[in-house]
Amino acid sequence: MGTAAVAAAKGLLAVLVVAAALCGNAARAQTPVFACDASNATVAGYGFCDRSASAAARAADLLSRLTLAEKVGFLVNKQAALPRLGIPAYEWWSEALHGVSYVGPGTQFSPLVPGATSFPQPILTAASFNASLFRAIGEVVSNEARAMHNVGLAGLTFWSPNINVFRDPRWGRGQETPGEDPLLASKYAVGYVAGLQDAGGGDALKVAACCKHYTAYDVDNWKGVERYTFDAVVSKQDLDDTFQPPFKSCVIDGNVASVMCSYNKVNGTPTCADKDLLSGVIRGDWKLNGYIVSDCDSVDVLYNNQHYTKNPEDAAAITIKSGLDLNCGNFLAQHTVAAVQAGKLSESDVDRAITNNFIVLMRLGFFDGDPRKLPFGGLGPKDVCTSSNQELAREAARQGIVLLKNTGALPLSAKSIKSMAVIGPNANASFTMIGNYEGTPCKYTTPLQGLGASVATVYQPGCTNVGCSGNSLQLSAATQAAASADVTVLVVGADQSVERESLDRTSLLLPGQQPQLVSAVANASTGPVILVIMSGGPFDISFAKSSDKISAILWVGYPGEAGGAALADILFGDHNPSGRLPVTWYPASFADKVPMTDMRMRPDASAGYPGRTYRFYTGDTVYAFGDGLSYTNFAHHLVTAPKQVAVPLAEGHTCYTEHCLSVEAAGDHCENLAFDLHLRVRNAGKTAGRHTVLLFSSPPSVHNAPAKHLLGFEKVSLEPGQSGAVAFKVDVCKDLSVVDELGNRKVALGSHTLHVGDLKHTLTLRI
Repeated sequence: MGTAAVAAAKGLLAVLVVAAALCGNAARAQTPVFACDASNATVAGYGFCDRSASAAARAADLLSRLTLAEKVGFLVNKQAALPRLGIPAYEWWSEALHGVSYVGPGTQFSPLVPGATSFPQPILTAASFNASLFRAIGEVVSNEARAMHNVGLAGLTFWSPNINVFRDPRWGRGQETPGEDPLLASKYAVGYVAGLQDAGGGDALKVAACCKHYTAYDVDNWKGVERYTFDAVVSKQDLDDTFQPPFKSCVIDGNVASVMCSYNKVNGTPTCADKDLLSGVIRGDWKLNGYIVSDCDSVDVLYNNQHYTKNPEDAAAITIKSGLDLNCGNFLAQHTVAAVQAGKLSESDVDRAITNNFIVLMRLGFFDGDPRKLPFGGLGPKDVCTSSNQELAREAARQGIVLLKNTGALPLSAKSIKSMAVIGPNANASFTMIGNYEGTPCKYTTPLQGLGASVATVYQPGCTNVGCSGNSLQLSAATQAAASADVTVLVVGADQSVERESLDRTSLLLPGQQPQLVSAVANASTGPVILVIMSGGPFDISFAKSSDKISAILWVGYPGEAGGAALADILFGDHNPSGRLPVTWYPASFADKVPMTDMRMRPDASAGYPGRTYRFYTGDTVYAFGDGLSYTNFAHHLVTAPKQVAVPLAEGHTCYTEHCLSVEAAGDHCENLAFDLHLRVRNAGKTAGRHTVLLFSSPPSVHNAPAKHLLGFEKVSLEPGQSGAVAFKVDVCKDLSVVDELGNRKVALGSHTLHVGDLKHTLTLRI
């Protein structure tokens, strides 16, 4: 049985076991977990149950009632019950990467709620470049999470989203991320977190989100190098320019309730034991309003795998003193009391940590009594897997799907197709479509089912699995099906046996004999051939890009429960594709020449190092970041934008007497230093459609600045011949700045080129 099948079987078994258990105890399945039960007069009278008091005052009252032994029980994800205070056990670990997930013990499905809406993996949602969609998905996920919480099937703290930058195309977890651009990742983080957390005002939380994995984390298991012991050697410039911005935005702009520190070390120090990164940056500079949690067992890992401390008490002490509040795992429950008794840690350090945890639970209403009598208390099973939620999953997939090649074959006409060959190891994919950190979906619509709803289909897998090796290749039947069909759709790519958590790729080629399958089927076909790539990471498909036998190519990510329906919507022209690639597609030689463990973003010509991501990479690409075609043509016209902007430095500033290449991107001169850029976008074709407008800037060549970087993006929907206005507000110090060699953000003086598509505008920044 393949890895994906094993995972599917395990997931199904887990659901069946939980279902069986809950069927035997229906009352348990309908009772949410909460403290401060109003029916218990003694408990309800405690100060920490006083809803009129501030969260800080309530937390202080609770803290005053605890012994040290009890306190350490609140340092770990499996929070023990405290019956004497009416506090039940609580499981902090739930996941909601792209829908409520059964990964993590805090959430279960049952006959009461057998599934939840499964959206596309974030890498495909990010390809929509639609910030309102990011938030809309978060709102649906939090509705379903609250609905499940109200019947005792889910917690309130969800360790999502993953906002690591997709730095290397081989990373197995790239599928979980919003792509390689720091701004896109930042916008995704803020939108999704707002959708999850927004409770309608004040400091209350609908559910608590968590931005992870902090920081410079993107090596899982590559050629024997594992995330548990990997030391990410990162320059201060790359750290602040590439890896930190999404987390900074998540905390400052998204007001996220939690940040998770990662397994890896950064420049020799485990992130969960790095006081500068935790207390200094997250809690200090960014003012986190919430708690810091470790990746699961990472405190144990820094002691037992990284050997960072001499004894477990030191590991407990250094992580808590560095700013860690919650340990996913049992390590702190086992060793914190001994650390305090040995004088390595003060009880006040423990108090600080659990206070942060208590306050988050109070903002969630955990200490406000029965959640069914509170805001969101009316949500229940009827609000999960609704028709509108499922339609949003389909719409998200439609908006993300990227059309990479089209020689005119698309869109297809269902009326003119008598038979369609649907071929490939992912052609009838179900479980594969939802990727990892998944939940049980409401239902599946596979590519075969989606296409078969419109035309008669003949299905041949071509390979028994995506590994497509040895005897699994079934060319004869596949080529015969293609030869007799009016049109052929090939659905190939990857699944969790190729890329996943704890498994990075070593090659950028399609797995096994998939290229042979694609070529053989294309050569045998008498009609158009449509190649569909289902994957999280990119592949070198140059052979297909250049082939006259392949009429069109689409990338569909892992498109979620409605992936097959969304693919059909695009192929038959019911929806015009508007997705853009959120990652660079490199040639296969990249994997041969560039070690995954080299964290440098910027190129080094003297060493033959090409750099990484579209911002710095100097080599050839198969497809570039932002690539994506439509069934129509869009024209851009610049309406207004300044040709120069003066930076108003204070009188006597040294740059008035010295030649400065840049000035600080902070200070009084940055106040209200912004301008508007107005565009007119026209649909110059004959098909209605959405258009993704990407605004880039190419800064002056100072401080090893990126060749270009994304300033903003907007989505506009236009009928044929229609024009629409698109405006960008450009904050000079925020949007046109670069990070210097010491990690300081600077505004580069001189000529900046702003560009949208083929449109370019030169702007001069001067003092």
